[in-house]
Amino acid sequence: MKVVIVGGVAGGMSAATRLRRLDEEAEIVVLERGVHVSYANCGLPYYLGGVIEERDALLVQTPEALHTRFGLDVRVRSEVVAIDRAARTVRVRDLDGGREYDEPYDRLVLSPGAHPFVPDLPGVERARTLRDVTDVDRIAADLDAGARTAVVVGGGFIGVEAAENLRERGLDVTLVELAGQVLPPLDTEMAAPLAEKLREHGIRVELGTQIAKVLPDSVVLADGRTVPADLVLMSIGVRPENRLAREAGLEIGERGGIAVDASMRTSDPGVYAVGDAAEKRDALTGEPTLIPLANLANRHGRLVADAIAGREVRARAATGTAVVRVFELTAAATGWNEKRLRAAGRPYQAVHLHPGSHAGYYPGASPIALKVLFDPRDGRILGAQAVGADGVDKRIDVIATAMAGGLTAPDLADLELAYAPPYGAAKDPVNMAGMIAENLATGTARTLQWHELDASLTHGAALIDVRTAAEHARGAIPGALNIPVDELRDRVNEIPADRPLIVHCQVGLRGHTAARLLTQLTGRPATNLDGGYATWAAAHTTEAATPLAA
Repeated sequence: MKVVIVGGVAGGMSAATRLRRLDEEAEIVVLERGVHVSYANCGLPYYLGGVIEERDALLVQTPEALHTRFGLDVRVRSEVVAIDRAARTVRVRDLDGGREYDEPYDRLVLSPGAHPFVPDLPGVERARTLRDVTDVDRIAADLDAGARTAVVVGGGFIGVEAAENLRERGLDVTLVELAGQVLPPLDTEMAAPLAEKLREHGIRVELGTQIAKVLPDSVVLADGRTVPADLVLMSIGVRPENRLAREAGLEIGERGGIAVDASMRTSDPGVYAVGDAAEKRDALTGEPTLIPLANLANRHGRLVADAIAGREVRARAATGTAVVRVFELTAAATGWNEKRLRAAGRPYQAVHLHPGSHAGYYPGASPIALKVLFDPRDGRILGAQAVGADGVDKRIDVIATAMAGGLTAPDLADLELAYAPPYGAAKDPVNMAGMIAENLATGTARTLQWHELDASLTHGAALIDVRTAAEHARGAIPGALNIPVDELRDRVNEIPADRPLIVHCQVGLRGHTAARLLTQLTGRPATNLDGGYATWAAAHTTEAATPLAA
């Protein structure tokens, strides 16, 4: 059996090496358009910032090493320009020599990846992208040539990583994002502290705008302002590399990904597709989706090798679990966010909490902002997000695993998680999220979201701030009556009569106690502001673009 693999990075090389482990006799040919194979593309921003000091550290394998260990025929600078499905051949162009030839196959694996989206703007041809080692070499050359100012267009994961690392190199960096927040996969209140962290480190964050023109040493924003830019980096997003598949008559999905079944087989049973070019199955809806993540590409490459070897396989639905560093903070997410759930009209309940990363009495604990979304009808976990300095990734990984295992949000309360004071708390943040979900599911608690508060106050609700007087003085929600929780029993007569009651504390815990107390003292149900003042304040952080110097 001869297997030809188009693309020699994450998905393609995972398929090639796994197949060799399963079948020593198979002839395996890997055709890669670029100069390098099996490189660490997720490490490219950190090479720019000097965190990864040696360029060679990015090159995980070479064609020679792959041939020696796995017996693979790896050909770089070899672009597949066409597929003849009837003849079972691919047309290959040698980019160095210029000749073209046909390469036959019994099974074909497409792993061409995705290409960066670059808008058609005046002067955009000088802008850089960050997809492969060749791209990072070009940017490194710009830096060595004396670039001192940079504009990064796009505030997603790669854009934020690039902005941070260019700033670490000493550049004056501006991050431009069309949305009203950085990291659009997060919800507004979760992303706001990350934008503030970028600004804190001297990055100018321009939200709700875009560039209109690229000049020789600057860019022009949509409102006419000019921003210095020796370097312009486009990080707006990626599009599946589907040309080969489309021209070969393979089915292409609505969003441009190559359509595949559960074993990553395309509409041609002899052709498979993996990685950023291929569709995934959304874990929430079961519908096709695009999730350009390296971990999925690697897993699906392995799965395709199993399928070619004759094993029964089925790709799991994907939740898009991802993590990113933003200077001293970490942000991670899995599943759907609240914006997407609302847009889809899907019922959901949100839980916000702000626990410590580990036991508060042990030195070094820092707060985590954790948000869990679940279906109020059956408790199914729909998504989660977390932001903090420590312990963020493991909490999201636990919740992603719970989602994969079919656990409900209340089930999180009973997870047995590793605990010692330096690492966690006897009630882990994940456990606490489950306890809140359980209280909501059983009617023990009622909560209100930060974006629902104004409407409730407009309709006559009374807002009680149960924090201390000192906390209230440092910052308060307009119109709130301050009665500390420990004084509620003695001051219950000050609670407005015949009005719906909303209580809040700093993060939600004292608010829950106060809501339970007032419900019993007044005979009226009291509602707790979910996540307390901390969540409300994060959502109301000024997200306007930082003014540019005249």
